[in-house]
Amino acid sequence: MPKTTRRRDTPPPRTRNSETETLRGFLDYLRTSIAAKVDGAPEPAVRTAGVPSGTNLLGLLNHLTFVERAAFLGEEVTSWPATFRAAPADSVADVLARYRETVERANDILDGCTDPGAPLPRPGAPSVRWALAHLIEETGRHAGHADILRELIDGATGR
Repeated sequence: MPKTTRRRDTPPPRTRNSETETLRGFLDYLRTSIAAKVDGAPEPAVRTAGVPSGTNLLGLLNHLTFVERAAFLGEEVTSWPATFRAAPADSVADVLARYRETVERANDILDGCTDPGAPLPRPGAPSVRWALAHLIEETGRHAGHADILRELIDGATGR
């Protein structure tokens, strides 16, 4: 078991009072947390399964990139299980850059959405509220997995 190294925890965000600002604040907080868990993780441990299901740290971030693209950008995913694996040629920096670029594109779309009850601006889209709540749940769930996997890799803990 690696020696634990504790990073300072980042407290939950202070947000304004509107529903959208609160939801976006918590989503951005979780996005930053999971990206930090992957950033600096060593190869090949970052893509090595930490549990019998095959879940690995880099695969979690790769998966969340596809979740963001599907929810906010309307991109179709043909195989959700495949999203849990980064391509062998992808470095940690590649997957992080792709995730951050996707988040930026999603935020550009969200910047134009003023009514949380309105659908996202594409045919057949869910409401902004639903998409934000779903991404908070999904990102939070996988951020928890990432916490454990990173600690198993090199002992790093904290947000």
